[in-house]
Amino acid sequence: LEGMAEFYSKELAQKVTRGMNETALKCNSCGGHVPLGYKIENKKFVVDPTTAPIVVEAFERYANGETVAEICESFNNRGFRTAKGAEFNKNSFRSMFQNERYIGIYKYKDIRIEGGVPAIVSKEVFEVVQRRLKINAQAPSRGKAKVDYLLAQKLFCGHCEAAMTGVSGTSKTEQK
Repeated sequence: LEGMAEFYSKELAQKVTRGMNETALKCNSCGGHVPLGYKIENKKFVVDPTTAPIVVEAFERYANGETVAEICESFNNRGFRTAKGAEFNKNSFRSMFQNERYIGIYKYKDIRIEGGVPAIVSKEVFEVVQRRLKINAQAPSRGKAKVDYLLAQKLFCGHCEAAMTGVSGTSKTEQK
C-alpha cells in the first residue's frame, strides 16, 4: 500500500506539472497574484482600464526623474492602492518596475512568451526605468550603518556578485 501511495503521489505531481505547463503555453493565468493594471477574463490577462493608468503614470514619472518616494507619497495622497488594496510603499514600486509583464512578456517558470499578455508600458519607457533602477541600486544596509564604511558599494562577492555589507557592533559591556 505504501508503494502504491508513493506511485500515486508522484504520478499526480507529474500530471499537475504538465497541466500547469500546458496552461502557461496558452498564456492563461496559472493562479497567484494578478499585478496592478491587469485583470483575469476567460483565464487570460486583460488590461484593467481603471488601474492601468496608475501603472503608466508610475513608469513615466520614474523615467522622467522623480524618486520612488515622491511617486509613492503622491499616489497615497490621491487614494490609489496596490493590487492587494494596501497603500503604496517603496517595495511595491520596485516589484512593479521590474515586472516584464507590463511590456507584454508572459513568464511561468522556464516558459517565456513575448506578446503573451497585452502590454501596458512601452519598451522604451521600461528600458529607461531599468537603467535608472540599476544606477540607483543601493547597498542593502546603507541607511542602517552608524559608521561610514569606506568600501560600501565598491566591494562585491566573488561568487554571487552581490554587494558586501559592513557589520559592527558592541558587546554587552559596550566594548567593540
